[in-house]
Amino acid sequence: MNLPLLRPFPALRPAPGRAAEVAAPPYDVLDSAEARMMAAGRPWSFLHVSKPEIDLDPGIDVYSAPVYAKAAANFTRMIEQGVLVRDPAPRYYVYRLAMGDHVQTGIVGGASIAAYESGRIRRHELTRPSKEDDRVRQVEAVSAHTGPVMIAHRPNTAIKAVLADQAKGEPASSVELAGVHHTLWVVSDAQVVGTLRDAFDGLDALYIADGHHRSNAAVRVAKARRAAGGTAPDAWYESFLTVVFAADEMRILDYNRVVRDLNGLDAGELLRRVEEHFTVEPTAGEARPRSRREFGMYVAGRWYRLAVRNEPKAGGNAVAGLDISLLTERLLSPVLGIGDPRVDPRIDFVGGIRGLKELAWRVDSGEMAVAFAVYPTSMEDLMAVSDAGQIMPPKSTWFEPKLADGLVSLMLD
Repeated sequence: MNLPLLRPFPALRPAPGRAAEVAAPPYDVLDSAEARMMAAGRPWSFLHVSKPEIDLDPGIDVYSAPVYAKAAANFTRMIEQGVLVRDPAPRYYVYRLAMGDHVQTGIVGGASIAAYESGRIRRHELTRPSKEDDRVRQVEAVSAHTGPVMIAHRPNTAIKAVLADQAKGEPASSVELAGVHHTLWVVSDAQVVGTLRDAFDGLDALYIADGHHRSNAAVRVAKARRAAGGTAPDAWYESFLTVVFAADEMRILDYNRVVRDLNGLDAGELLRRVEEHFTVEPTAGEARPRSRREFGMYVAGRWYRLAVRNEPKAGGNAVAGLDISLLTERLLSPVLGIGDPRVDPRIDFVGGIRGLKELAWRVDSGEMAVAFAVYPTSMEDLMAVSDAGQIMPPKSTWFEPKLADGLVSLMLD
């Protein structure tokens, strides 16, 4: 039995009128202290499930067994108390994110594990074992996928028309969370469900945008359950929780770099070395990149605009042509001595949502020595890398706005 690429499922979601009590930021954008503060006085916040260490001793190892046990206990309590209720039959859910003038509308469904394994659902990042292990243990503890994976599809007029029509009525939930409005509609009409299922089945591929650790963990959970005797090809563990958006509605912000030292150089020497591969222009204010092949650099209290001197030769390597690859190969590695950015302790990454002032502050505080502002990666670049079966450098994409935890969960049993 071949599962649909994206199938409807009976979601576990907040009971009517309870969504505002439940909805929480994604588990991986808050540390434990921030989560503890945000959940204070909010007994039904989903942070009690996604960051359960907030209900235990502050000194506890967040990867210890009692933490996952607490997640399971809190999750069960929310179900038993009727705060979370499971729909009686499989459905799709229209999910709209609105942040300022930006609006994107997608569909919540269960993405096929088999399609991920075969490469029809494509990735562009490597994962870290410790973070992946954490997600596996969390999923097994609660027997549910509670953190949705953000996925892109190439624009499709049929899907767009159905979503627009389904988002006209009264929503099932509508929540404001950290400046982002999250709205959810339930799609229960059998004919519409079938239309959406068939439209997604007609797509060549889906592209993971944000959530590589969650999707990899889902595959590991499915494999473990198969090995333990699971034989039902349509079991819910053969799907993982996703929200799928058209690529042309999604927004990638810059993902910037800061480096702790100048690799034995002073600022003047650094500038001279940088000029080997870039034009360097001092600016009066922030040097936000205006286009591809342009970077901002902040060092010794001043911003500089850098532009690539020699365009890389066209070739079949989609990763080599990325701006962040050029910055790494022409500056971070040869001049500043940065090794593998995934593990080198001298480099750190700053999401564009924090603005360029954050970069200057990290340098002016003395914590870092130099900062680089990068032009955002495009969705076309992401899909080209994924289609080529290649892997982007770490921290190449920062998607904003982000999905909430707690509004929709996919139960595995």
